[in-house]
Amino acid sequence: MGISMEVLYNSTRGKAVQVKASEAILKGLSEDGGLFVPDHIPVLDKELKEFAGMTYREVAYEVMKLYLTDFTEEELKSCIEKAYDSKFDTEVIAPLAEAEGAYYLELFHGATIAFKDMALSILPHLMITSARKNQIQNEIVILTATSGDTGKAALAGFANVEGTRIIVFYPKNGVSPIQEKQMVTQKGDNTLVVGIHGNFDDAQTGVKKIFSDRELAEELEGKGFQFSSANSINIGRLVPQICYYVYAYATLLKEGKIAEGEKINVVVPTGNFGNILAAFYAKNMGLPIGKLICASNENKVLYDFFRTGVYDRNREFVLTTSPSMDILISSNLERLIYRIAGEDAERNQAWMAALAGEGRYEITPEMRDALADFYGSYADEKETAEEISRLYNSCGYVIDTHTAVASAVYRKYVEETGDHAKTVIASTASPFKFTRSVMNAIDGKYDDMGDFELVDQLSGIANVAVPQAIEEIRTAPVVHDRQCDVGQMKDVVREFLK
Repeated sequence: MGISMEVLYNSTRGKAVQVKASEAILKGLSEDGGLFVPDHIPVLDKELKEFAGMTYREVAYEVMKLYLTDFTEEELKSCIEKAYDSKFDTEVIAPLAEAEGAYYLELFHGATIAFKDMALSILPHLMITSARKNQIQNEIVILTATSGDTGKAALAGFANVEGTRIIVFYPKNGVSPIQEKQMVTQKGDNTLVVGIHGNFDDAQTGVKKIFSDRELAEELEGKGFQFSSANSINIGRLVPQICYYVYAYATLLKEGKIAEGEKINVVVPTGNFGNILAAFYAKNMGLPIGKLICASNENKVLYDFFRTGVYDRNREFVLTTSPSMDILISSNLERLIYRIAGEDAERNQAWMAALAGEGRYEITPEMRDALADFYGSYADEKETAEEISRLYNSCGYVIDTHTAVASAVYRKYVEETGDHAKTVIASTASPFKFTRSVMNAIDGKYDDMGDFELVDQLSGIANVAVPQAIEEIRTAPVVHDRQCDVGQMKDVVREFLK
């Protein structure tokens, strides 16, 4: 158990930048376009069995204090208490459900029924605390691109939080009806939701362009605004995600499902790479994780990368029933590339330039060797639907489409390797968020029903109450109906901030 020391944050694209945690959270993205990474990964300073006796909030504090070293104990505990409260519909925050011998880590019990709540319910508090610590007087403008879940979770987190405004861009035809309804019914004078004519990668690239527009930044600074990000590129999103892997391990230990020090495998349905990167960080902190199993849908750019060492986004963009993973540019992968390149910012910068230009890059054989902890595979649309149906018919447990991708890939992994280590599968969204796809997978007879009829049917067959998040939008009026082309995103931002 190491003695904890201050963690500072470097940019993945520049050696000169080094900031404290609170500054990294406020900036979101480094000025050179890089992502902030800790200058070292701290080691867990408690025995694993000590975590077994802790609540989720206590585990969160023990993990986050190691990364957010410029926060006082009082500041950090206050953020945690405000985040992990009655917004979650279960006291334990992140329960583990056992089905067919695997452990599904249910990360969808927050206000918007997706795993993004785990980090986005605390990010506003971390950000406001960071602003106070750094004597920031400007209003913080959160600018976010979403493939469906981040948007609503960020909106719910920041709505009516004093000193902040939030603008969310989403692909107009690239999210589920429930996801869209959740976003466009969002209340709060400081919120704006805009559907763009394009896909998620277009939205994400547009947001990154606005972030790196120095002229716009100066113009807004003059009016008392500054940008920050709630996307998974913000280190204030990544750090809270590490906590639930430690908590899952502690829960298995407490329940006697594993022995102390026994290695578990972790399966994560992956789009932007933040959620699995958090598991990688947990492993490097000393959590006994064996394989990190990266599950992709038909947009299998990460599967191909792990297989070949080539990252290539030049391919058809497929719209699937697991839209939060319909991504060809996995932003958080850059943090891993930087690390396995020996934290060489210059080489990393060159690869990212190649990705922006030619749309591809290739890592070295030594770097590929450093990826031995990872296993990548994918599930197509048919396999995803079959996995939902199979698991429901075998044990009555209903999972959403993203979790089904992970579950199907896990079965492929076991078949391929014969590795039967205890496994935690990140269950990233409630089936109620993707009712049509889930119900159609279980039985074609539901095809003609309306979205909310399906919600009630799902509640009946799964024997689970309809989540509050769904009840709220049943009759909620649409508040946001703005749409724009990708080229107009900057104008929309200007107009909202007047």
